[in-house]
Amino acid sequence: MSYSYASIVPLIGGETIAMQNVFGKRPEHIMSYEAFQANDSQLLNYYNNEVPYQFLDNYSGSLKEVDVVNTVCPCAGLSMLNVNANANADANNWMFESANYVLKTLKPKVFWGENAPGLYGSMGEPVVKRLRKIGQEYGYTFLLYKTRSNLHGIGQVRNRSFYFFFRDENTPIFDYIEKPMEKIEDIIRNAYVSDDDPMNALVNDKKPSDDPWYKYVLEKLEGGITHPEFFEKLESSTNPMNYIESVEGNYANAAKWFDENGYPKQAERCRIIDAKYASGGNVMKRCTELGKGHTSAFVGHFATQLAHPDEDRYISIREALSIMKMPKDFQLQGGRKNLNMICQNVPVCTAQDMAANVLKYLEGGCDTMQTDFIKQNNTNKTIEYVNNTTTLDEFFVDTISQ
Repeated sequence: MSYSYASIVPLIGGETIAMQNVFGKRPEHIMSYEAFQANDSQLLNYYNNEVPYQFLDNYSGSLKEVDVVNTVCPCAGLSMLNVNANANADANNWMFESANYVLKTLKPKVFWGENAPGLYGSMGEPVVKRLRKIGQEYGYTFLLYKTRSNLHGIGQVRNRSFYFFFRDENTPIFDYIEKPMEKIEDIIRNAYVSDDDPMNALVNDKKPSDDPWYKYVLEKLEGGITHPEFFEKLESSTNPMNYIESVEGNYANAAKWFDENGYPKQAERCRIIDAKYASGGNVMKRCTELGKGHTSAFVGHFATQLAHPDEDRYISIREALSIMKMPKDFQLQGGRKNLNMICQNVPVCTAQDMAANVLKYLEGGCDTMQTDFIKQNNTNKTIEYVNNTTTLDEFFVDTISQ
């Protein structure tokens, strides 16, 4: 049986492309709001503007009903990278607005989306309660699923929450997933290469070995070896500042070397860092990143500082797209000025496993529980659930480990 789907607020489309890979066809239509037009245009361009696209701002028309709708609403409201993250952040309203529109108007069998790991934790509880309330109003149960992208075959420890509404009296239990992980350096090495690909442009035109922090490591701590030689000896991901700390414990020697070699800003930074550590503080480390095995989440400055494993350069836009498992023919319009759009995306491989679970549910292959709410944790293989209740404030009464 063939199932139809649509997307709302897809951003550049990792989740929608995952749906296409699983369902075997493009979305029936794409819905969004004017605030997301710049991101959405990347996906529309990939589809050659052949998929109908509709803004919902002040929209009073009707759209075709579908079996499934997916979304990637902004996660800034609950992101650990946002110092002002909280359940009342304005960014969270997009989850509420899209859920209300989709469940009321399109009435799909499943509506699902992705958000920050905070949605699964205590910070996200008020948001989850409100989402559940919207679902209950229209006859939907709710599943919250926590996972990490390295469990889905990609060398990136990217913790995420996925949420699912089901037009059902029961809630399905999804498969746990733990696939062999492709190392981050191999993803970069195996990226699609074509001489005329505009995505060959680098995310950063400088050389990693010219980064003063990395230069200190290569020249002073390692006796003058090259970037490829240093990468070869690494056992896991690091950056020069972490490496300095692991070898020397503090930045006193580095400060002296920077002073002697014409890097006064870095020398002063060393003294500031040591003072902060001495007072129990933390520091932000912005320097070349060396990815081996797996890395932290591919977000923020990390994307512009990730070095190629074998060449003294930073990665290309195509390699950045590959890290998120985007198709080899996907073009990022605007080039590296829009690099952050890649970072805001969902890794296709992670979303694809979620889409496969959705398809399995539609085909009747999932076990279900007589409850309107399940929290399922793919990282530790546990399930929490509530007995069906008329109150949203009743906490989980049972936990299952599988």
